[in-house]
Amino acid sequence: MVSKPVATGSDPPPEVEDPSIHYPDTDDEPLAETEFQFNPLTEMVHALRVHYEDRPDVYVAGDMFVYYRMNVVAANVAPDVFVVFGVDKRTRRSYMVWREGKAPDFVMEITSASTYARDIGEKRDIYAAIGVTEYWRFDPQRECFDPPLAGERLADGSYEPIPVGEDSEGILRGYSARLGLDICVRDDLLRLYDPINRSWLRNLSEAEAARVEAEAARVEAEAARAEKVAALRAMQERNRELEALLRQHGISPDTE
Repeated sequence: MVSKPVATGSDPPPEVEDPSIHYPDTDDEPLAETEFQFNPLTEMVHALRVHYEDRPDVYVAGDMFVYYRMNVVAANVAPDVFVVFGVDKRTRRSYMVWREGKAPDFVMEITSASTYARDIGEKRDIYAAIGVTEYWRFDPQRECFDPPLAGERLADGSYEPIPVGEDSEGILRGYSARLGLDICVRDDLLRLYDPINRSWLRNLSEAEAARVEAEAARVEAEAARAEKVAALRAMQERNRELEALLRQHGISPDTE
């Protein structure tokens, strides 16, 4: 029989979550400062959610509070975009690291002149401390850094740069091993590319165009089917009229 270690009086008691503490899910601030931040944020969240729609264990969110220390309301950060692998894809009001069992795997911040210092300072330190595997930044106005895309990967508790450079077509890109996707700046827009399928993840306008095209094709197919049904019914009606005419003349339509 193996005896279990007994806690001594000097051992600190395990921390227990205080149910009376309220963790706000909003700070009443706008989702993003301007369209320069809002557009890439929403486009990326949309593209990633569609990309992982068949994965029930992948959670994608944007501009949501991530609480990283139990019972400390002030210990929070709100990534512009984040992805978590290995958690349930359910609707959340906020993300609590201790309840989920892990920190986000991927974070993207859409940088501006007013957020840059925090993005590369306090936020970067927090993401490293809680174990965010990849931390990316995009500067849509090129106000803070150029080229406007930077990525880092966590190694031994510190971030190391991910190679980012222009390809033969002038597209700035870096590879996210965590997502299995290329993070790109194409025509000044933040885009995602799937190197396995060799295809760009659709942005909102492309997805809407595809939806409209699919709807038009559906309507056209239904119209073609309706036209065929109408033609068949017209032919059947003509056949009935012909049979009636034959019977009027004493001819059986069934006679060969």
